[in-house]
Amino acid sequence: MPKIVNLRTIRLPQRPKLVWVEIETDDGLTGLGETFRGAQAVEAVLHELVAPALLGRAAEHVTAITQELMGSYVGFNSSSAEVRAASAVDIALWDLAGKRAGVPVHVAMGGAMREQVPVYNTCAGYDFNTSQGARRSIGSLETSTGPYDDQLAFMRDAGALAESLLEEGYGAMKIWPFDDFALQSPHHITLADLNAGLEPFRKIRKAVGNRIEIMCELHSLWGARAAARICNALADFDVLWVEDPIAKMDNFSAVADLRRQTRAPICGGENLAGVKSFRDMLAADALDVVMVDLTWCGGITEARKIAALAEAYAKPLAPHDCTGPVALMAGLHLALHAPTAIYQEVVRASLASWYPEIVDRLPVIRNGVALAPTDPGLGTALLPQVRQSKGAAIRESRLSH
Repeated sequence: MPKIVNLRTIRLPQRPKLVWVEIETDDGLTGLGETFRGAQAVEAVLHELVAPALLGRAAEHVTAITQELMGSYVGFNSSSAEVRAASAVDIALWDLAGKRAGVPVHVAMGGAMREQVPVYNTCAGYDFNTSQGARRSIGSLETSTGPYDDQLAFMRDAGALAESLLEEGYGAMKIWPFDDFALQSPHHITLADLNAGLEPFRKIRKAVGNRIEIMCELHSLWGARAAARICNALADFDVLWVEDPIAKMDNFSAVADLRRQTRAPICGGENLAGVKSFRDMLAADALDVVMVDLTWCGGITEARKIAALAEAYAKPLAPHDCTGPVALMAGLHLALHAPTAIYQEVVRASLASWYPEIVDRLPVIRNGVALAPTDPGLGTALLPQVRQSKGAAIRESRLSH
């Protein structure tokens, strides 16, 4: 069996929240993984804790390795640096497995339920969720940084943004106009602020009617009572879902209580890790839509189990990506495979700008759907110039002979 001989991490100063992982085997193959947030901490975990347990192991034993990393060895059953490290390793091992078998990851997982997956556009800017620092707040003097500066667009003219998306074939969009109000008072939203936050939804419906689905992201910023007020108001605009409405989405009873109070469907799960968390969330009857981030939950191995739970509870699944190109490819393979998957998240600003500077292949998106990748493994690899980038932090742990 091919053995793991090298674990390499790459970080770039212009994308400080991301870390890429390359796992090399002694038969010359390389698997690619990725995770985000706390990149330096994850890097340390990978080389100081994971590499000693990984080097010399047979790369084919993906389930055993991930079980060890997520359980008895360094995992803490939460979205910690340890679990993010395990997620990146697991994705890289699945990439290797697909390459060795000569098939795409979704085929290696057991085959596809569908040949294409609808996508929705998260209306972010070009650096959303990858640059360090606080959340972007749109000031009155701020100007657009490009044609796809969609966060500025939804705050300024959400109706025109919806028209732009429809012209490109997108049938769904996600926005978050309530965030700034939560920073002022997370446990109460005034009627004036509620009305202001609803304005983009009014503009969208006025401009395009029901020709586009709208999701609202609340970024886990609100207390339960304020979140209920927002959700009930959003229900009048027939939103497809309200995402991560309350702080501490792992408070499953509080999320379930909120769901009982509102007509708006509740989506959550991107910041949860491990199948046990999703089991408890679904057992509490807390969600209408299950969202999973493969770079946080434990990788493809855990995501398959979470997808099976979603199927068992008859809940639709929507893989997350507002982070990096490898997360997008991994999520797409899951969305192709999982029986209840309904959407794959994309960010057109990222697809049009920096994603192509990182990897050699991206999903083919036509008329609002992503087509199934046909190359072996994930179907993408880091471009050679990534390692050569100015300021790139590259670290390797090699098997000693």
